[in-house]
Amino acid sequence: MAPTFTHEFNHPGYKGKVEIPTGVFINNEWNTSLDKSAETIDVFNPSTGEVLTSIPEAREADVNKAVEDAHTAFNTTWGLHTPGFKRGEYLIKIAELMERDLDILASIEALDNGKTFGAAKGFDVPEAARTFRYYGGWADKIQGKVIETSSAKLAYTLHEPVGVCGQIIPWNFPLLMFAWKVAPAICTGCTVVIKPSELTPLTALYMTKLFVEAGLPAGVVNVVVGYGQTVGNAIAGHENIDKVAFTGSTAVGRKVMEEASKSNIKKVSLELGGKGSNVIFADADFDEAVKYAAQGIFFNHGQTCCAGSRIYVEKPIYDKFIKAFKETTQKLQVGDPFAPTTYQGPQVSKTQAERIMSYVESGKEEGATVITGGARHGDKGYFIQPVSPHPHLSVYDFISRIADRCLAVGRLFSRPIAELANFRLFSSLVPYADTSMQTIFGDVKQNMKIVKEEIFGPVVVVSPFETEEEVIAHANDSVYGLASAVFTSNISRATRVSQKIKAGTVWINCYNELHPQIPFGGFKQSGLGRELGEYALESYTEIKSVQINVSAKCGIPA
Repeated sequence: MAPTFTHEFNHPGYKGKVEIPTGVFINNEWNTSLDKSAETIDVFNPSTGEVLTSIPEAREADVNKAVEDAHTAFNTTWGLHTPGFKRGEYLIKIAELMERDLDILASIEALDNGKTFGAAKGFDVPEAARTFRYYGGWADKIQGKVIETSSAKLAYTLHEPVGVCGQIIPWNFPLLMFAWKVAPAICTGCTVVIKPSELTPLTALYMTKLFVEAGLPAGVVNVVVGYGQTVGNAIAGHENIDKVAFTGSTAVGRKVMEEASKSNIKKVSLELGGKGSNVIFADADFDEAVKYAAQGIFFNHGQTCCAGSRIYVEKPIYDKFIKAFKETTQKLQVGDPFAPTTYQGPQVSKTQAERIMSYVESGKEEGATVITGGARHGDKGYFIQPVSPHPHLSVYDFISRIADRCLAVGRLFSRPIAELANFRLFSSLVPYADTSMQTIFGDVKQNMKIVKEEIFGPVVVVSPFETEEEVIAHANDSVYGLASAVFTSNISRATRVSQKIKAGTVWINCYNELHPQIPFGGFKQSGLGRELGEYALESYTEIKSVQINVSAKCGIPA
């Protein structure tokens, strides 16, 4: 048996002891690695830089065992052996358990990842639960079609599960990415071997408890926490994995695709990097554009693939925007992720914090002007420079007030908390207290490193533009094409510009709107395939054509 990590939470949002199984989860059991040379992985608290716990490291032998048991489950208790309505019941039960443990999951996410408890409770956990619930509704609606050929023949298609799916997820949204990958896969009847990031494995490991409690058959979901060069490579190149789904950097995505092609040419879906453009025209609602611009880049500490890290502002309002954007940014407090007044916690790791600071230094060296921020903060944890104090309503207080109302309404109408709690918190930025670690650059040129490369942190560049054609060219001047936004009161312009921007998602007069029913994915080097919505189901199914001869006779002479 594998060890259990126990943590006592004592913060305004949740007080209590939580136990998390930390073993390699295969066939509904937690164990240490089959590879006796395997070591342990230290899991750090990003707020302090100290070790939270050490968990058993998975190795290639564990991936092989997980794949074997996933195949057994697919061929006996899952796949085509469990009807869609029953798979849907499991998914909905999992969502209900997540909603029950909302505060626990949010606390673990804040502890392990560094995001605020308020953000995890108001966004990450409810959206993850909604994803399981959404695909629970899809499970018995995956249908083919009848195709007309002739009166003497019948043809139809079936959408059958691919089989065993290997999944590799990042550290920026540990629980949400877990849901985005697992829910559509098991909805279609696939079984899963998933590798969470070794930096943030705790919510995925807690979810294994909920899978067992929900009665999910053994082998349907298997969780192996290990390093990319061992477990990640083993998944991508495994001959008996039928599909691999990866979210992470474009560089690693290339390697995943290469390993998949070198092995059994398995199906591949990739959700990769981004360098989002946020285009603000002079006729936009100015105050809303400023708030959404801040939300677009600083949400989740800037550790978001769709972050609006390139802001283009029409010249007549550029100076006014810079002033207002700086003021808004300086109201965003950095600190303890469990403190009610904190908007933003630490970056996820020392490596990531140092990487962000290297980009800040690069921007300075290339001649860009730091408008605010741009330095490390404190001697503990992975924080970057705060700025001046300014007290306002906290994110935690805001969410708590809304959550109380949602829970009351939920009891009256028996609607799921996850749906009721979908406050769209970040659709209108709430001002928060004290300090800012965010960095705003002005006076940038399009060929600068900070303009071209994905930083994955709270660093943004702001540039003026004069014409529509000019800003479209700037927006598209990137190897990425994941997400962009357009702010204007002219609907014709909004439609016209959104059509010309090469990105998988274009938000108009908003940013970071993510829903389980809306597909998400990128153009160009931002990936292949789509997450979420009906479109995600396509990558987990194979289309089979069936043709029946009803009455036609063979034309070959007897």
